[in-house]
Amino acid sequence: MTLRIGFYHLQKSTLEQALPRLLMKVLEAGQRAVVMAGSAERVAFLDSLLWTGESDSWIPHGTARDGEADRQPIFLTAADENPNNAQVLLLTDGVVSNRLAEFSRCLILFDGNDDGALQAARALWKEWKSLGFDLIYYQQTDRGGWQEKARTNATKGAEAAGADSVNPAVAGGEEC
Repeated sequence: MTLRIGFYHLQKSTLEQALPRLLMKVLEAGQRAVVMAGSAERVAFLDSLLWTGESDSWIPHGTARDGEADRQPIFLTAADENPNNAQVLLLTDGVVSNRLAEFSRCLILFDGNDDGALQAARALWKEWKSLGFDLIYYQQTDRGGWQEKARTNATKGAEAAGADSVNPAVAGGEEC
């Protein structure tokens, strides 16, 4: 299984608007996710967001405070960990993981309206490209979906060979 890393450039919506939709796609694909945030306070905020979001789209999730991490389909954390044996890692707030090998897919969500976040994402893209990672850059469309804009080091035909076990809607496309 080849790790695929997607850079998600938020332009039309905030992380708080986009994250629940992406997590729903992960769940619909029958997969688990870890959402890594920049601080314990941010984890508490995202936890609250997922509990109080749209009433028709509750997202089952938990944090270390809830316990039983291995039973949580979505786990929110500020630590670099994979306690629920997730296949998908979502990085927010500019955090970076040293555990990428444990995941089949990594989504890096960054605010395109924040120059610091944009510069950090560009630097990470350059660094990870030099390390040979399969990278895909998605830009948010006017409708809030995702359009692939660039790809590097990605093995040609990887999707056809089944290297990406994540639903294509999670990897991008207007469905998100």
